[in-house]
Amino acid sequence: MPGVTHDDAPLLADLMPWSVAPPRLGRGWPAAPDAASLRARWDALVRAGGPDREVLFQPTRSRTAHTAVGQLPGRSGGTQRLSRAPGPCPEPVRVLHAPFDEQWLIPDQRLIDAARPELWRVADERQVFVVEAGTARGGAAAQDAAGPALLATSLLPVLRAGRVRPLYRRPGAAEPNLAPGLTDLLTARLGHDTSPAEVLAWTIAVARATGAGPAVPLTGDADAWRQGVAVGRRMLWLMRRDGERPRLPGGRRPYVRAPLPSRPPTVHYDRAEEALLFGEGRISPVPPGAWDFEACGVRVLEQWCAARTEPAEPGTLSAIRPATWPQAWTSELLELITVLALLAELRPRQAALTVPDPIAPAELRAAGVLPAPPSAHRPASVLDTREEGPEGQLALL
Repeated sequence: MPGVTHDDAPLLADLMPWSVAPPRLGRGWPAAPDAASLRARWDALVRAGGPDREVLFQPTRSRTAHTAVGQLPGRSGGTQRLSRAPGPCPEPVRVLHAPFDEQWLIPDQRLIDAARPELWRVADERQVFVVEAGTARGGAAAQDAAGPALLATSLLPVLRAGRVRPLYRRPGAAEPNLAPGLTDLLTARLGHDTSPAEVLAWTIAVARATGAGPAVPLTGDADAWRQGVAVGRRMLWLMRRDGERPRLPGGRRPYVRAPLPSRPPTVHYDRAEEALLFGEGRISPVPPGAWDFEACGVRVLEQWCAARTEPAEPGTLSAIRPATWPQAWTSELLELITVLALLAELRPRQAALTVPDPIAPAELRAAGVLPAPPSAHRPASVLDTREEGPEGQLALL
């Protein structure tokens, strides 16, 4: 970006100090593209006895069927050992399982190697989770190939990516996870009140991957700020998909041109025809920008389809899945194509953003914004509801 180099830009880690390592599931079967399969998997696990239950569970060093752990905050999962009293299946919840891939998860800490309870405590309808996704491979062309440096989601992210930074440190959009004094400095420099939501939009639009982590150039120019925030708000709306459904103009909207088979084979993309092919099934138009869209180093559409078509190992819980392709998956796929196409169309506007009158780290240090105090790097003390510990004990925090 003209006017500033990445070396002159503050790091996201300094501007959003509190971060959490991404959750680690440890086994694939507690997550699935449909909730009904998860309930069926749970029932199969409960029906199995003794050694069979242990094998189906797929134990790791962190979790076995004999592990006792507490409830996830705000969830109803049991705390008795699965080998003894598994109880009913907790109600599956929607999560971000992979870039732009919303799936379902059984929210039971007994099944998850590292659930990161501190993220669950601050997850609500007003939270936004920022996930570090990009890697520095040098230059603008490499940045385009790597995809966006950051992802944003309203769902709890369980994808294997970089660190997770909630926008708010407490439920109810309370206490922004921003370096203390940052919004005040921006308000003074820009000449208008600057909200945490504006800072997030700007960050999503301009963040770039570097070897030290995502960097976020800041500007004191009000016009440049408004342009960046407008692009970032559009990106956030498309990434979060928690409002009005995105639509492409007529004639460019993807449709099912030939019915998808009940068990689609591996997907193929016909670039000349701009079509996704599932054997005899066909969806078009699918613009190249949507098919080529990458995040976290993978082609999003290809990975999304593979998660629903690749066979699972027979005899495992992951093999319990829909016998036929659900109609809901087709609707989700059409929306995903739309989202990726619209994000790809935003790239020229994003690339054209400039950062005149840059706010360098030295200015942030002089204003006392950096470094953020140690308390800003730690989670807030949040215990709004009773949390049951292992074997029914009360969890005290």
